[in-house]
Amino acid sequence: MRCTVKTLPSTAQAAAASKLPLGIVCQPMALDEGHEAPLDVVNFGSTGIVRCKKCRAYVNPFVSWVNNGRQWRCNVCGFVNDVPNSYFCQLDPETGERRDKHQRPELCKGSVELVAPGEYMVRPPQPPVFVFAIDVSGPAVASGLVDVVAAQIKASLDDLPGAPRTQVAVVTYDASVHFYNLKSTLTRPQMVVVPDLSDLFVPLPDDLLVNLAEARSVIDALLDDLPATHRAGSASPASALGAALTAAYRIMGHVGGKLCVFQAQLPNCGEAALKQRENPRAYGTDAERILLHAEPGAGENAASWYETRAIEFSRLQIGVELFVAPPGNAYCDVATLALLPKITAGQLYYYPGFNQKKDGPKLSAELGRALARPTGFEAVMRVRCTRGLRVSAFRGNYYVRGHDLLALPNCSPESVFVLELAHDAEAPLTTGVASVQASLLYTTSSGERRIRVHTLVAPVSPDLGRVAASADVDAVANVLAKASVEAALKGGLESARARLQQKCIDVVAACRHAQASPGGQVAGYGAPAARRGP
Repeated sequence: MRCTVKTLPSTAQAAAASKLPLGIVCQPMALDEGHEAPLDVVNFGSTGIVRCKKCRAYVNPFVSWVNNGRQWRCNVCGFVNDVPNSYFCQLDPETGERRDKHQRPELCKGSVELVAPGEYMVRPPQPPVFVFAIDVSGPAVASGLVDVVAAQIKASLDDLPGAPRTQVAVVTYDASVHFYNLKSTLTRPQMVVVPDLSDLFVPLPDDLLVNLAEARSVIDALLDDLPATHRAGSASPASALGAALTAAYRIMGHVGGKLCVFQAQLPNCGEAALKQRENPRAYGTDAERILLHAEPGAGENAASWYETRAIEFSRLQIGVELFVAPPGNAYCDVATLALLPKITAGQLYYYPGFNQKKDGPKLSAELGRALARPTGFEAVMRVRCTRGLRVSAFRGNYYVRGHDLLALPNCSPESVFVLELAHDAEAPLTTGVASVQASLLYTTSSGERRIRVHTLVAPVSPDLGRVAASADVDAVANVLAKASVEAALKGGLESARARLQQKCIDVVAACRHAQASPGGQVAGYGAPAARRGP
């Protein structure tokens, strides 16, 4: 977690005067490299997880101990909680800290991982599931997309997390949807074609999603033959992406997992077919922002089919990784398709003018990383702030349940979220330090339910010079960039550009004013300390 300022303004008026955006860039799995947690893992055992009974924040190094260690005061809400007998420890009379502080990671480290007991599970942890939906229409085959994808999936099978529990399924589509029987007792895969897109049914429901270790030879044979199989047939120009998503939904909906979709052209048949909306005349005008929005649904204010399907995917714990690779100058309506990874906490990969020789290595590398990287499944994240602060906006790929619970079917080291902070008008910030705690509840690839807790504490000051001097320019740029993207969608690129430029001018002017004021502590020529010149 990185805050845009290392010293927070004490009031809303001071925050407004500083002109600096108040926010936190949160990357909950940033440290993960292998499939083991990079943090200390804490198991409270029979004691149960120690957390505040009022705000539900987790115990952390910044709580204070009272009544000789028999109670602790929450640093988020100030509530005094009783310490369970099995968790009690005497305090050091000189420091007022627990004697076992350095033996307990949750009391001496800002980031820890907690083993979640049974009450934190809605259902038993599910095995890691990977479903591949591959466009095999004429443009996809001719451009070499199918060759690159099939080869890289095969090369990544040994790196998929969760072995030996990992499960895999493959669906291809053009004007029809093709299912593959991957039963481990077969010597070769069997393809079943379903041409009826209006009433799609899933044949052989028990043999489509199979254990990778048990059916490895059949899966390898399928991936070896896939490009030739669809190159030999009469290539169809149609692409029934909507039907393929419905098929994947029915195959993996009972367990969730990761759905990798590879699309080479505008979906043009079956449900969820999209219209050609490209309009070069709109570029540079107010009408351009309409092209940046998803295609609306049929009725007034109706949600896009893709938005509705993505919300359902999120509910079923399915995360979508979308690879869009149109050859030449083909139009794909990325604005609409991007709803799939945005709402399901996935990622969008875009390769305009896809060429196998030029773009194949990049696609292979990014697909390999997407499949092999550490992944938390069935995740949710909640952020808690000190009384007097609140999270005013979230930015990133997620779906909000309620008002503050981020649903993340998949979470990886590349998952980054911006949390914009604001002062609460009804409860002024009265403490000398402010705390923000982000907790990520997720299932590891090995099937363990864990809670990753990150706690950040920053001092509070009414001194604008001190606030400006503490600015983290990288974090500020990240927050402003994400806010500008949203502004571009609402008001257009030109308006967002002007707004961003004005914001930067306001920040520098406010820094100079703070330096010039009595007691100003910042030297230099108007930039925050982290980026001042010599």
